[in-house]
Amino acid sequence: MAFTKFGKWIGGGLGWALGGPIGGILGFVFGSMFDSMQSGEYEQKGFTPTQEGDFKVSLLVMIAAIMKADGKILKSELSYVKQFMLRQFGEQESERLLLLLREILRQELNVDEICEQIQENMEYPSRLQLVHFLFGVASSDGEAHAAEAEVLQRMCLHMGIRQSDFESIKAMFIRDTGSAYRILEISPEASDEEVKKAYRKMALKYHPDKVAHLGDEVQHAAKEKFQQLNAAYNEIKQQRGFN
Repeated sequence: MAFTKFGKWIGGGLGWALGGPIGGILGFVFGSMFDSMQSGEYEQKGFTPTQEGDFKVSLLVMIAAIMKADGKILKSELSYVKQFMLRQFGEQESERLLLLLREILRQELNVDEICEQIQENMEYPSRLQLVHFLFGVASSDGEAHAAEAEVLQRMCLHMGIRQSDFESIKAMFIRDTGSAYRILEISPEASDEEVKKAYRKMALKYHPDKVAHLGDEVQHAAKEKFQQLNAAYNEIKQQRGFN
């Protein structure tokens, strides 16, 4: 695999993802170029902020885990992922990501350990954005299937994602009559004041500035998530007739 395509990540765009199970996967992909890190020369010392490369590699590993979950990888799935990557990251970056994804798909993945590494190292708002991306991938064919949602729920459990946050993001992709309320993490019986309070809380949680350190592409995607929150709030306001 052409290492030069990933020089930016390895040279300065990766931090904690160089170690642990994700680092082990990268070691298999890049071979001897990662030998020093796998032999112990790389040592993570305390908590370090998630870098852009950490996030993208984590996303690729989790996408691979979803694609491998049913024991077979379909060309149609890869096509959906390609379109998703192109839409989110642009032509040049999506090409690099897909090259790396194809290599990761060849590896054995211990999903629980990978998720636990992400929980231990990635900030909570970044983990929420990761889950939003994964639901986007799962619904790239037009809908997020129940089996994929179950896989995602297990991943979220091991990533330390609160159930209410999982249900909120899930409701953005699997819509029904109660979706708007689940996005705001409230019940339809909530008072108007409780709705307004919930929106303010969720607006703070999902604000795009929370993931600004992960790069423009990820922040742009976070803005889409924020817009979905606003749409849910506006839907409830329209139903109830308040401003």
